Amino acid sequence: MEKRKSIALDMDGVLANNLVHYIHYYFQETGILIKEDEVLGLPEGECLPDKGAVRRYLESPNFFRTLPVSPNAQEVVKELQEQYDIFVVSAAMEFPWSLREKRDWLAEYFPFISWQNIVFCGDKHIIKTDYLLDDHTKNLVTFSGTPLLFNTFHNVHEERFERLQDWMDVHRYFLG
Repeated sequence: MEKRKSIALDMDGVLANNLVHYIHYYFQETGILIKEDEVLGLPEGECLPDKGAVRRYLESPNFFRTLPVSPNAQEVVKELQEQYDIFVVSAAMEFPWSLREKRDWLAEYFPFISWQNIVFCGDKHIIKTDYLLDDHTKNLVTFSGTPLLFNTFHNVHEERFERLQDWMDVHRYFLG
């Protein structure tokens, strides 16, 4: 029997929509509504007028637990599991309190992914799957398998990796 191929999926910015969350938090804090197209190409940590806001939000309790799910992610991941070994890989160690929140978030929105297929790490270079779908190029440059860039606001000008625009594009890539 042929070994199934494996896919590592990043959580923040891929399974979860960080930008929508940043904009929501910023609006709650300031009353200023930022439009998504206003931040295209800006680094993730500097996408809001208050350059310290993203870091504050990442450090606030419940931020990771309340992230919105990226459109179509749940349905596509469930289908992918029929043909691939799926792992969720998140560089969670920078914000250690996020471990519980991320675990609980995954249990709610992706209950069909086993705890054995969730990897919280500090540096993703240790991941040895066939594919890595991530929004940060720093994780893709050290990956030994096939790196795939998930399109998001902060990486729109990146051209070094094959880009998947959204979860329907992920579906087309892996499932035809």
